[in-house]
Amino acid sequence: MPAGPGLPEGLVIPDTELVERFSRSPGPGGQSVNTSDTRVELVWDPTDTSVLTDSQRSRLLARSPGPIAVVAHEHRSQHRNRVAARERLAARVRELLAPPPPPRRATKPTRGSKERRLEAKRQRGTTKRLRGSVDD
Repeated sequence: MPAGPGLPEGLVIPDTELVERFSRSPGPGGQSVNTSDTRVELVWDPTDTSVLTDSQRSRLLARSPGPIAVVAHEHRSQHRNRVAARERLAARVRELLAPPPPPRRATKPTRGSKERRLEAKRQRGTTKRLRGSVDD
Protein backbone atom coordinates (compact mmCIF):
# COMPACT_ATOMS: atom_id res chain seq x y z
CA MET A 1 0.00 0.00 0.00
CA PRO A 2 1.40 3.41 -0.87
CA ALA A 3 1.96 6.08 1.78
CA GLY A 4 -1.06 8.07 2.88
CA PRO A 5 -3.16 8.98 5.93
CA GLY A 6 -2.38 6.57 8.74
CA LEU A 7 0.50 5.06 6.73
CA PRO A 8 3.29 7.64 6.38
CA GLU A 9 5.80 5.05 5.09
CA GLY A 10 3.31 2.81 3.31
CA LEU A 11 2.76 -0.85 4.09
CA VAL A 12 3.64 -4.17 2.43
CA ILE A 13 1.75 -7.24 3.64
CA PRO A 14 3.63 -10.45 2.85
CA ASP A 15 1.75 -13.07 0.82
CA THR A 16 2.38 -15.61 3.59
CA GLU A 17 0.06 -13.63 5.91
CA LEU A 18 -2.81 -13.57 3.41
CA VAL A 19 -5.29 -16.42 3.11
CA GLU A 20 -7.06 -16.75 -0.23
CA ARG A 21 -10.12 -18.93 -0.76
CA PHE A 22 -11.79 -19.55 -4.08
CA SER A 23 -15.37 -20.56 -4.75
CA ARG A 24 -17.99 -20.46 -7.46
CA SER A 25 -19.00 -16.96 -8.32
CA PRO A 26 -22.62 -15.77 -8.55
CA GLY A 27 -21.48 -12.95 -10.82
CA PRO A 28 -21.44 -12.60 -14.61
CA GLY A 29 -20.03 -15.25 -16.86
CA GLY A 30 -20.63 -17.59 -19.75
CA GLN A 31 -21.10 -21.35 -19.94
CA SER A 32 -18.20 -22.08 -17.60
CA VAL A 33 -19.39 -19.82 -14.77
CA ASN A 34 -20.84 -22.75 -12.81
CA THR A 35 -17.66 -24.83 -13.06
CA SER A 36 -14.85 -22.32 -12.45
CA ASP A 37 -13.92 -20.93 -9.04
CA THR A 38 -13.65 -17.21 -9.77
CA ARG A 39 -14.95 -15.75 -6.48
CA VAL A 40 -12.06 -14.72 -4.20
CA GLU A 41 -12.20 -14.29 -0.43
CA LEU A 42 -9.10 -12.67 1.04
CA VAL A 43 -8.48 -12.84 4.81
CA TRP A 44 -5.73 -11.09 6.80
CA ASP A 45 -5.24 -11.37 10.54
CA PRO A 46 -3.58 -8.21 11.91
CA THR A 47 -2.94 -9.78 15.34
CA ASP A 48 -0.23 -12.09 13.93
CA THR A 49 1.41 -9.66 11.51
CA SER A 50 4.93 -8.31 11.72
CA VAL A 51 4.46 -5.29 9.44
CA LEU A 52 2.48 -3.07 11.83
CA THR A 53 3.86 -0.99 14.69
CA ASP A 54 2.31 -1.41 18.13
CA SER A 55 0.33 1.83 17.83
CA GLN A 56 -0.97 0.88 14.37
CA ARG A 57 -1.95 -2.59 15.59
CA SER A 58 -3.81 -1.20 18.62
CA ARG A 59 -5.67 1.38 16.47
CA LEU A 60 -6.61 -1.25 13.90
CA LEU A 61 -7.76 -3.80 16.49
CA ALA A 62 -9.77 -1.16 18.37
CA ARG A 63 -11.74 -0.40 15.20
CA SER A 64 -11.99 -3.94 13.81
CA PRO A 65 -11.22 -6.78 16.23
CA GLY A 66 -10.27 -10.02 14.56
CA PRO A 67 -9.35 -10.90 10.98
CA ILE A 68 -10.23 -8.60 8.07
CA ALA A 69 -12.00 -10.36 5.20
CA VAL A 70 -12.92 -9.00 1.77
CA VAL A 71 -14.69 -10.69 -1.14
CA ALA A 72 -14.49 -10.00 -4.89
CA HIS A 73 -16.64 -11.70 -7.51
CA GLU A 74 -17.57 -9.02 -10.03
CA HIS A 75 -15.11 -10.10 -12.74
CA ARG A 76 -15.19 -13.22 -14.88
CA SER A 77 -11.55 -14.14 -14.32
CA GLN A 78 -10.03 -15.29 -11.06
CA HIS A 79 -6.94 -13.14 -11.59
CA ARG A 80 -8.94 -9.90 -11.88
CA ASN A 81 -10.95 -10.84 -8.79
CA ARG A 82 -7.70 -11.48 -6.88
CA VAL A 83 -6.45 -8.01 -7.83
CA ALA A 84 -9.79 -6.45 -6.86
CA ALA A 85 -9.75 -8.24 -3.49
CA ARG A 86 -6.24 -6.99 -2.73
CA GLU A 87 -7.25 -3.43 -3.62
CA ARG A 88 -10.28 -3.70 -1.32
CA LEU A 89 -8.14 -5.04 1.49
CA ALA A 90 -5.71 -2.14 1.05
CA ALA A 91 -8.57 0.38 1.12
CA ARG A 92 -10.06 -1.24 4.23
CA VAL A 93 -6.73 -1.27 6.10
CA ARG A 94 -6.06 2.35 5.09
CA GLU A 95 -9.52 3.32 6.37
CA LEU A 96 -8.97 1.53 9.69
CA LEU A 97 -5.49 3.00 10.21
CA ALA A 98 -6.44 6.59 9.33
CA PRO A 99 -6.27 8.94 12.32
CA PRO A 100 -9.59 10.15 13.70
CA PRO A 101 -10.80 13.53 12.44
CA PRO A 102 -10.10 16.53 14.67
CA PRO A 103 -12.89 17.31 17.12
CA ARG A 104 -15.42 19.94 16.15
CA ARG A 105 -14.74 23.36 17.59
CA ALA A 106 -17.95 25.09 18.63
CA THR A 107 -18.37 28.63 17.32
CA LYS A 108 -20.85 31.41 18.00
CA PRO A 109 -23.02 32.94 15.28
CA THR A 110 -21.77 36.28 13.98
CA ARG A 111 -23.65 39.50 14.59
CA GLY A 112 -24.50 39.76 10.89
CA SER A 113 -26.00 36.26 10.79
CA LYS A 114 -28.11 37.06 13.87
CA GLU A 115 -29.37 40.27 12.26
CA ARG A 116 -30.19 38.48 8.98
CA ARG A 117 -32.08 35.79 10.89
CA LEU A 118 -34.13 38.34 12.86
CA GLU A 119 -34.85 40.39 9.73
CA ALA A 120 -36.07 37.26 7.93
CA LYS A 121 -38.34 36.48 10.91
CA ARG A 122 -39.76 40.03 10.84
CA GLN A 123 -40.35 39.78 7.09
CA ARG A 124 -42.11 36.43 7.49
CA GLY A 125 -44.30 37.83 10.29
CA THR A 126 -45.24 40.84 8.15
CA THR A 127 -46.18 38.55 5.26
CA LYS A 128 -48.41 36.46 7.50
CA ARG A 129 -50.00 39.52 9.12
CA LEU A 130 -50.89 40.98 5.70
CA ARG A 131 -52.73 37.76 4.76
CA GLY A 132 -55.56 38.63 7.11
CA SER A 133 -59.01 39.91 6.16
CA VAL A 134 -59.24 43.03 4.04
CA ASP A 135 -61.19 46.01 5.47
CA ASP A 136 -63.26 48.03 2.97
